[in-house]
Amino acid sequence: MENLKHLPEAVLTWYHAGHRELPWRRDRQPYHVWLSEIMLQQTRVEAVKRYYTRFLEHLPTVSHLAGCDDELLHKLWEGLGYYSRSRNLKKAAQVILQEYGGEFPREYDQVRALPGIGDYTAGAICSICYDLPVAAVDGNVMRLMARLTDDAAPIDLPERKQAVKRQLEKLYPPQAGDFTQGLMELGATLCGPNREPQCHRCPCAHFCLGYQRGTANKLPVKTPKKPKRRQQRTVFVLRCGDSYALRKRPEKGLLAGLWEFPNVEGVLELPEALNWVTQQGLKPREVLRQLHREHIFTHIHWEMTAYYLEVEQPAGDFVWHTDEQIRMHSALPTAFRQFWEETGRV
Repeated sequence: MENLKHLPEAVLTWYHAGHRELPWRRDRQPYHVWLSEIMLQQTRVEAVKRYYTRFLEHLPTVSHLAGCDDELLHKLWEGLGYYSRSRNLKKAAQVILQEYGGEFPREYDQVRALPGIGDYTAGAICSICYDLPVAAVDGNVMRLMARLTDDAAPIDLPERKQAVKRQLEKLYPPQAGDFTQGLMELGATLCGPNREPQCHRCPCAHFCLGYQRGTANKLPVKTPKKPKRRQQRTVFVLRCGDSYALRKRPEKGLLAGLWEFPNVEGVLELPEALNWVTQQGLKPREVLRQLHREHIFTHIHWEMTAYYLEVEQPAGDFVWHTDEQIRMHSALPTAFRQFWEETGRV
């Protein structure tokens, strides 16, 4: 649209005048940009900062990532969720090591072909690191563009995202990296989510159709979400001395390959729960606590009842980890870690 011809100058001037200082903006190393963009998917900036710093302390290069132990990788990712992201990071690092000699590829198609990298991440890496005129279109950029063009088409439709990508790539200036980061920054701050747009401070207000027509605060539009499937589970926090019973989840599916407290589908009353424990070859000594918690995944809502039990011997088809091992080495996803964090109150 005609009004968008002013977008590059407005965004670059605003971005250069001052923007958030973030750890991954200190350089344009592809490994750093890649890691930050993967971590920032579905995760708040403030939460990512400490994860990003700790991850690079342990795995400072692509080579370190490619050869790292899965337990360490899962522990470094513990609490970030969407664990397939970390597994794909390692797979992609191995491809970079094997096919590119450890040097990050510089062509868009090569970057896009790496495991776990889609259009957005490939666009971010190639524009920020190499100043290639390829757009990185995420939710923040989609929101910004919906308001700039007064477009009420649902932004979560794949064809809409592709249309915005093509639209932006016709506008890309030589300072492609700064333009990409400026769009991201503007869409995350002044034109951010779950708040009134700060149009009075926006560098694009004089050509923003949403602002001019009074529709900015009604945009963007999204397709109504389907209700999440609810599932009830009974969780067993089994303690023997200073050790707890854990088991590995299957290598495929939800929370693949991570540690968990033993659990079963459905809600067991206390006599049923004690019977289940006995069937695992364990002798319950004392019921310490019963706790109810919830955890929400993308498509599933878990309603969980946990029994904290002291048992006589560390038996059964479990691996028994000490409190120290769990704290330092065993990656528990948030759904189960919330119960471990309560063990100090038992």
